[in-house]
Amino acid sequence: MVDDNGSSITDFILVGLFPDSQHSIVLNSVTIFIYILAFLGNILLIALIWGDSRLHTPMYILLSQLSLIDLTLTSTIVPKMASNFFTGKKTISWIGCGTQSFFFLMLGMSECLILTLMAYDRYVAVCNPLRYPSIMSPRFCLQMVAGCWTGGSISSFIHTVYPMHFPICGSREIHHFFCEVPVLIKLSCEDTSVYQLVVVVTSIVLLVVPFSLIIASYTLIFLTVFRMNSVKGRKKVLATCSSHLTVVSLFFGPNIFIYMSFTSSHSPEQDQALSVFSNILTPMLNPLIYSLRNKEVVAALRKMMGRCMVFY
Repeated sequence: MVDDNGSSITDFILVGLFPDSQHSIVLNSVTIFIYILAFLGNILLIALIWGDSRLHTPMYILLSQLSLIDLTLTSTIVPKMASNFFTGKKTISWIGCGTQSFFFLMLGMSECLILTLMAYDRYVAVCNPLRYPSIMSPRFCLQMVAGCWTGGSISSFIHTVYPMHFPICGSREIHHFFCEVPVLIKLSCEDTSVYQLVVVVTSIVLLVVPFSLIIASYTLIFLTVFRMNSVKGRKKVLATCSSHLTVVSLFFGPNIFIYMSFTSSHSPEQDQALSVFSNILTPMLNPLIYSLRNKEVVAALRKMMGRCMVFY
């Protein structure tokens, strides 16, 4: 069935990014510009890693996966937001909403696991350098990456299918710029408090446990670094670790607030601001954070630019 506007009665309505703001055009335009920078930055970083044989190491393979997740994550939500904003059509189908929610959750969970594995990689490299080649073998690295994507897909499937079955008795208006489980729960006319508790418990497993493992890894790393006699080696390790810890803070901070507190305690403006920061701004910053203080990546960039200059 369709309504007078030609939309299915099962469609959802996305109100968009900060719809009540007087500067919505500026905010949406800036967000789209940030998305373009994030997309190009992560594409460039992936090209640098896979195009330079010196970067074919576990650390950079995991970094390339992080960039792949970031550019795919932003592409899952921003193009639809931009299309709705510029065309004025704010609807999204039930299937489209479920699909967007699935990929968003899958990529978010996979990123959480990738960041944890990156911390483990640094732990092995710093604390067990002699065993690093045998522990972080190419085969084991690929298995870890496959495990991240598989774990993210399974968890996302469960947390997409179940919330989508909740009946919606009133408005199908989503006060957000994309479909996300916490905002979908708010539309249900059933008591979802039990499921909200399940989301919090799941978040503890998928956010707090990995975050705790990352903190434990870096605690051991810092203890090892402070015992190093080489000042140069100490600075190199701290530069690499500081980049990863910055990315970890940008990822885990907003997501812990969003998913580990009940949705009723959030205002739509808070959810949107945190989502823009975590899912659009952070993916733009990640390539910069890993590139500016990384001599290997800078060297690969110069090498690529040199090739381009010779070609032209």
